[in-house]
Amino acid sequence: MPKVFITGTAGFIGFHLAKELLSFGYEVVGFDGMTDYYDVELKRRRHAMLLQNPEFSAVEGRLEDFDLLRETALNAKPDVIVHLAAQAGVRYSLENPRSYIESNLVGTFNVMEVARELSVGHLLMASTSSVYGGNTEMPFDEKQRTDTPLTLYAATKKANEHMAHSYAHLWKIPTTMFRFFTVYGPYGRPDLALFKFVRAALAGEAIDVYNHGDMSRDFTYVGDLVRSIRLLIECPPEAAADPADIPEWDSLSPVAPFRTVNIGNGDCVKLLDFISETEKALGIPIRKNMMDMQQGDVPATWANSDVLFNLTGFRPNTPISKGVQDFVDWYREYYD
Repeated sequence: MPKVFITGTAGFIGFHLAKELLSFGYEVVGFDGMTDYYDVELKRRRHAMLLQNPEFSAVEGRLEDFDLLRETALNAKPDVIVHLAAQAGVRYSLENPRSYIESNLVGTFNVMEVARELSVGHLLMASTSSVYGGNTEMPFDEKQRTDTPLTLYAATKKANEHMAHSYAHLWKIPTTMFRFFTVYGPYGRPDLALFKFVRAALAGEAIDVYNHGDMSRDFTYVGDLVRSIRLLIECPPEAAADPADIPEWDSLSPVAPFRTVNIGNGDCVKLLDFISETEKALGIPIRKNMMDMQQGDVPATWANSDVLFNLTGFRPNTPISKGVQDFVDWYREYYD
């Protein structure tokens, strides 16, 4: 099995991906900065669980520390790099925009430089459904223009896609960018909606419901997401000899071994229905503060996952009833 170097292994998605790959016999080397954007103890708990497997090792460091990142990666000699570490959070980008420039632009550049030096067999990097920005034609597919980002977070992720495409073209690095759609599940981030809903409900507090509940999201269970990434690892893009030969469904670049892939459940779920499933899983009603739309937010997201399916034969398919129940069960056990 290939050795995989993952940035962000103490994070929500990185933890689940490392766990998934280890269960399939991969050797995984992690790199994470343990920043205090949210509960560091939760991050350390995730790493501690991974370190119980002898095929996992990790180094703590920031992406901006190029020397340490490079040293760690060169020592690991990975076949594949999966870059998940980033300054996350759509709304936080309104409060602390500089952290997005430092982590998502400078940090991603450093990862690409390491991938170039190592000539890795496949570089996979996280983008976001937020790059679709002001688009209104849904479901979103990878060939749509993404020129209207509504937040700096989305803009940095779109910049990452452009940066990665140029490196794929210049240095022939097979590169896959995946666009995530509202990921949720056990060991999730405390700033994500489901975590906030459950925490508030169990404390007897009301939750804030934006745009008066008139919102929809393509909620994607984290187990489906990391399975998708594992399968995509084995699908490195190959430069097309003739762009005319690229299948109609494919998002492959005509000038580089580069592809974008949506990873979403393919289901546009109303926010109020998602909250209703949370109430069912908890067994209690949730009080709601109906609020106006937040700055930079979008009314709906919805993924076309045909590229993922044609490459891997898999589509995310976990119903929100199961996914939400799994999260609630974890939350109650973790926080006792």
